[in-house]
Amino acid sequence: MMFEQIFKNIDDILHKDAGCGSELDYVEQTSWILFLKYLDDLEKDRVTAAELTDKTYTPIVDKSYQWPVWAMPKGKDGKLDHHKAMTGDDLADFVNNKLFPYFKKFKVSAENADTIEYKIGEIFNELKNRLQSGYNLREVITLIDSLRFRTHAEKHEMSHLYEAKIKNMGNAGRNGGEYYTPRPLITTIVKVVNPKIGEKVYDGACGSAGFLCEAFNYLKSGKPLSSRETEILQKQTFYGKEKKSLAYIIGTMNMILHGIEAPNIIHTNTLAENLADIQEKDRYDVVLANPPFGGKERAEVQQNFPVKTGETASLFLQHFIKILKAGGKAGVVIKNTFLSNTDNATVAIRKHLLESCCLHTVLDLPGGTFTGAGVKTVVLFFEKGKPTQKVWYYQLNLDRNLGKTNPLNENDLAEFLELQKTFADSGNSWSIDVHTKDFSPHQYDLSVKNPNKKEEVSLRSPQIILEEIRALDKESAEVLNVISELI
Repeated sequence: MMFEQIFKNIDDILHKDAGCGSELDYVEQTSWILFLKYLDDLEKDRVTAAELTDKTYTPIVDKSYQWPVWAMPKGKDGKLDHHKAMTGDDLADFVNNKLFPYFKKFKVSAENADTIEYKIGEIFNELKNRLQSGYNLREVITLIDSLRFRTHAEKHEMSHLYEAKIKNMGNAGRNGGEYYTPRPLITTIVKVVNPKIGEKVYDGACGSAGFLCEAFNYLKSGKPLSSRETEILQKQTFYGKEKKSLAYIIGTMNMILHGIEAPNIIHTNTLAENLADIQEKDRYDVVLANPPFGGKERAEVQQNFPVKTGETASLFLQHFIKILKAGGKAGVVIKNTFLSNTDNATVAIRKHLLESCCLHTVLDLPGGTFTGAGVKTVVLFFEKGKPTQKVWYYQLNLDRNLGKTNPLNENDLAEFLELQKTFADSGNSWSIDVHTKDFSPHQYDLSVKNPNKKEEVSLRSPQIILEEIRALDKESAEVLNVISELI
């Protein structure tokens, strides 16, 4: 059975279960079972590697909690042994009362936070089994057992399928922008920022960890890597923070499926950290992020920032500027109104950005880029340490409307990538000098105003104007009649 069909069959089973009511539940429940199957395959690989070097390997998981014992005990024919296999209430009771409590303890017993043991503990402290029927659980386990994570090709396919599930979850409703940033956009942002091996890459609002996964793919495919470089990529390169439990689990699982065994993702509210407490040792070389926008942060959270505002994205932008090292690079998605809003907080943050960083590129995206989110967005590319002199703009103008059935693709962004290398002018691109009289130092207005496109003014016909006048006259007459009657 093809992997894709297996995933579809799993969703069909979860849809029938009373404990799973949405696409979010499907992803969450698939994740913990998928993770335990992945862990079993990882242990098998480690045993094989140990045998080849005449070493002994001590399994992470105790015997009674290993996948072939509790999940899929098999007979000599390689098929499920129905005499040994739990199902129904027995299986549900074991999972809820023994399996989950056992794995939760890993968080306390792990040596440190960058181990797979610690991640096991974190995942099972954040999750619970929502499948109410032990019979449905048995069916899902049996299907997931047919998946393999042993070869690079298998892991690659699994990561793509998992990405597709995240995308579907985003498309299912209000979670579009929260969980899923279009991969062509992420790939383009990573290419422009161009991280290098040895640099620390950070996303303080990592969601499903799309930016970190794409940066990992970019760095590992650039050239053949030494064993030391591979270890640096695995343990000392990618760092994330995520506030919401489900997004944290999905992000962790997504990175694992992409090949990072123990992701450095922390489950925390990034904005609860006081900017004054950030030291040099806490800083990163690269920031890649699409922080949530439109949220309203409480007053006590705002106290952590020099410029106090309830707008979540504006707080995140302050955080990103502060946490970048001198010379550090960033690519950040933000609502386009950030460029033009005239409230004191937004103007102050724009001023801080332009004075402390070189904002070299603004990519203006069309509406519909984020499925399910009606807002227009831009991407800010900047480097910390030198003030902004010139800003190069690119306005992505497409000959079609974007949506679920017509998403953004990499070809759409090809011209932007090419022109951005030299900050070239074109029908879609131009530059502004922040030191000219045209640039207002009072508002620090960075609005997207393409000088190559004339504003279209729609003139109403005389007939329409006359109809509106007649309608207003009629309305006025009715009001006068009412007044005369009252008098």
